[in-house]
Amino acid sequence: MKKALILMRGLPGNGKTTTSELLSEAPGMMPYPVFSADDYFYENGPNPGKYDFNREKLGSAHGQCQSRTEIALQSGVDKVFVANTFTTDKEIKPYKELAEKYGYLLISLIVENRHGSKSVHNVPEETMKAMAERFTIKLTND
Repeated sequence: MKKALILMRGLPGNGKTTTSELLSEAPGMMPYPVFSADDYFYENGPNPGKYDFNREKLGSAHGQCQSRTEIALQSGVDKVFVANTFTTDKEIKPYKELAEKYGYLLISLIVENRHGSKSVHNVPEETMKAMAERFTIKLTND
């Protein structure tokens, strides 16, 4: 089986994590890992599971997500899912480099919001619009 690093792309509320979790299920096995920068903002302390976003810690959140992804790739797991917005090529680049480094096929899937869902993280509308405007899609080999 070819090993794959699967990037789930889309705006907040599109269902990236939900889709990743569904696709990560393997009959008779533990699910494949699913990572997200959002994982960083879930508390384990006095309010376990509470989401507490802090824009100033976004760099650390993405760093942690990349580190956790690399550890999974080092371990040789067959599939690894990363559910982040990935609005630009710059955001995809570190994962592309990890896939190349560990011999994984890189797959980029875009999750659309055709189900009318809202972001569970209360992302402001102006932030959503800015993300949508910078979202890049590459449909050719060049």
